[in-house]
Amino acid sequence: MAKKEEDIEKNLTGDDLPQADALRSSWFKRVQKGILTSTSEKKEIQEGLWTKCPECKHTGTSTELAENKYVCPNCNYHHRIGSAEYYDILFDGDEYTELFDNIRSKDYLGFTDLKPYQKRLEDIWKKTDLHDSIRVASGKVEGHGTVICCMDFDFIGGSLGSVMGEKIARAADYCIEHKLPMILICKSGGARMMESAFSLMQLAKISGKLSQLSDAKLPYITLLTDPTFGGVTASFGMLGDLNIGEPGALIGFAGPRVIKETIKKDLPEGFQRSEFLLEHGFLDLIIDRKEMKQKFGVLFTLFKN
Repeated sequence: MAKKEEDIEKNLTGDDLPQADALRSSWFKRVQKGILTSTSEKKEIQEGLWTKCPECKHTGTSTELAENKYVCPNCNYHHRIGSAEYYDILFDGDEYTELFDNIRSKDYLGFTDLKPYQKRLEDIWKKTDLHDSIRVASGKVEGHGTVICCMDFDFIGGSLGSVMGEKIARAADYCIEHKLPMILICKSGGARMMESAFSLMQLAKISGKLSQLSDAKLPYITLLTDPTFGGVTASFGMLGDLNIGEPGALIGFAGPRVIKETIKKDLPEGFQRSEFLLEHGFLDLIIDRKEMKQKFGVLFTLFKN
């Protein structure tokens, strides 16, 4: 029995095969399969060349995704994008003028959590070309002069701070002065805790400016994208003449996990998604990103008439 077990072990390891040493040697050299490329000649795959859809796991090239407006061609999942991509999609000829880009956040409170707030700001300024969590630009959408304020989630989760409030307020003044409609693209986790009451004061400040925009009879349209939460949803994010959502966007005040733990009940399927909100009257319509520019042009024509 012991002999039999020993033979099996030899068969598994290949020690009893003839010319075993020669086979190992040739495998190590990779001569049999013709793999002769030296390490120095190997080519690396370009980083960021391929993308995978987080919803359906479809894999495609980054170029194809960009040509499809960053929408998955397989399941229509809308990838998260920043202000630069939205401006490329919406403005005619990718031509626009950025406004109020000289305003930057400042640590008035000397706030520190895992790191000082000022150090956090400096790190983000070094890593990105963003000055704060929102950009404001003026250009034409389907021939209509428009001001678009767009949040960037890469800057501290698109959080609402004093700079965001000031930029939106100045954008409203600019619209009133030049008789232009305003689009606000929301993508935010809520108010910025590092600025405490300064961030919360922006809710009333922006709401007051939007009332002036309304008095001037100028359209104010909000586009709620994934994710939009906290004070942004609770105030100016839902004050538009039209509140529009992107397909599948997560929109709410507190997150679904927090709500579930608070009420101790399971939430409905699709809870806080844009389709759920449209069905319950929180949104006016949902627009696919590939049709967004054309639909905005139609809306502005209707507002003018």
